[in-house]
Amino acid sequence: MRFQTDLIPARLIRRYKRFLADARLEDGREITAHCANPGSMMGLADEEMKIWLEPNDDPKKKLKFGWRLVDHENGHFTGVDTSVPNRALKAALEAREIDGLGDYDGIRPEVKYGENSRIDFLLEGGGRDTYVEVKSVTLCRRAGLAEFPDSVTKRGAKHLAELSAMVAEGHRAVMLYLLQRTDCEAMTLAGDIDPAYAQAFADAREAGVEVMCLGTKITPEGVWVGGRLKFNFR
Repeated sequence: MRFQTDLIPARLIRRYKRFLADARLEDGREITAHCANPGSMMGLADEEMKIWLEPNDDPKKKLKFGWRLVDHENGHFTGVDTSVPNRALKAALEAREIDGLGDYDGIRPEVKYGENSRIDFLLEGGGRDTYVEVKSVTLCRRAGLAEFPDSVTKRGAKHLAELSAMVAEGHRAVMLYLLQRTDCEAMTLAGDIDPAYAQAFADAREAGVEVMCLGTKITPEGVWVGGRLKFNFR
């Protein structure tokens, strides 16, 4: 998935009110960008970090920049926009590039199910429908190991319960974690951050929900879904 507009580099001044970030462009101008990430962004919002912004000229948008990437300045990137994984995954699903999720006749995003929820992708055909919930993973506290979540997520626990309910009805359900970091080769749960989510995850696995972890290729040009990575169960 390529970004719609060429990204421009900047330095982060601060992130605040969850969805706002002030940044300094290379020409010295200071601007406010939209930050499409409701999480804590632990380790990704330090002052003077190099970031990449996507400009826009949409008259309907109050903010003319969107924060897309953190540049770790060592050849690695982290994607901070939580809407990107679904767009990148949709492209990969349509191209039948994901092992284990390719034998389907239809791909329907944002289908209503559960209790006032929408499944990220409903894959139809292939013998039985498959419900796929997608989470963006950006937290890294130990070298090479990503973790989820980076903050308490009651909504995430609710999604796991709803996936379990789909399995009980005879469907296939997949909890898919997309690592929006290029410096991690595996992931695990951050049970110390959200013990309730960790318990909901264990319950979902016992109920038959499948777990899939995929990596990404990230550059200032775009984000592409990579191959499977190891999930460390503990």
